[in-house]
Amino acid sequence: MELESILLPGVEAKRPIVIAGPCSAETEEQVMETAKQLASRGIKIFRAGIWKPRTKPGGFEGVGVEGLSWLQEIKKETGMYVSTEVATSKHVDEALKHNIDLLWIGARTSANPFAVQEIADSLRGVDIPVLIKNPVNPDLELWIGALERLHNAGIKRLGAIHRGFSTYDKKIYRNLPQWHIPIELRRRIPNLPIFCDPSHIGGKRELIAPLCQQAMDLNFDGLIIESHCNPDVALSDASQQVTPDILDYILNLLVIRNETQTTESLAELRRQIDDCDNSLLETLAKRMRISREIGTFKKEHNMAILQTGRYDEILSKRGAQGEEFGMDAEFVKSVFEAIHEESVRQQMEVINK
Repeated sequence: MELESILLPGVEAKRPIVIAGPCSAETEEQVMETAKQLASRGIKIFRAGIWKPRTKPGGFEGVGVEGLSWLQEIKKETGMYVSTEVATSKHVDEALKHNIDLLWIGARTSANPFAVQEIADSLRGVDIPVLIKNPVNPDLELWIGALERLHNAGIKRLGAIHRGFSTYDKKIYRNLPQWHIPIELRRRIPNLPIFCDPSHIGGKRELIAPLCQQAMDLNFDGLIIESHCNPDVALSDASQQVTPDILDYILNLLVIRNETQTTESLAELRRQIDDCDNSLLETLAKRMRISREIGTFKKEHNMAILQTGRYDEILSKRGAQGEEFGMDAEFVKSVFEAIHEESVRQQMEVINK
């Protein structure tokens, strides 16, 4: 995918590129006060939701088009660039009419190829940076598909936003980070800028700082963070917004490590990782050979392939063992789920011969 720089003039090409502002534009005074505080602390790109998708009707769904004129005033007063989320072709038309500098597509919209294509068609022939949030569900192909739809419409200034993935389970995070998915996105599209949205991943302001640091350690290019002049009275996502003061404190604490600097000791550690990976593959190959022998036994004795009791026993035992070795039990279970799936496939090949 051939891409161009998403950088706006005057925005330094230095990690992290920061986009900050309230979840929602609520009043002209609120966005202007927040913008002035952020600008005084060096933030160059202001964000604010104008249209807010709500799960149920009756909640605050944004101020609508009126708020775009407030963003225009922010540009005049502070010199900041302004950005907002778009979900329909009408949103795109209004945002372009009001000279919005950067657009992003939200998680609910990126999950809908028809909606993404509508936005792509509306932006055809327009030179503007567009960032695409991951879909609500952990579907990398759907995320890449959204990027491709914009790219095919001629948008070359593209970036991605990692905002985590929805879950029904109660977890520490509002949306599970599942860092391996944006890491794979980076591997697949190496020149694609990736921003982290710690506000939506964490859902709580106390999680923003550690999530920002994790994103920097994983070599993300930027951060998009919700900041409000008085977050406790915010009309949406109050618990995950921070004041401009706190945001400045968080950003100043970040440690930005050099990805390209290598040392002999690091090379040696990587060699050890390669040795471990080779051993893992050899062990897995041996396990699959045994699985095929089990498949032969089951075929000869007319036994079902899936033995639920044995499967449950493996998952619970291996999860507990993993914790003893300092690993997350859910991670270990997911590894053995994948191993078991391949074992079943191998046994089915034997039985169906």
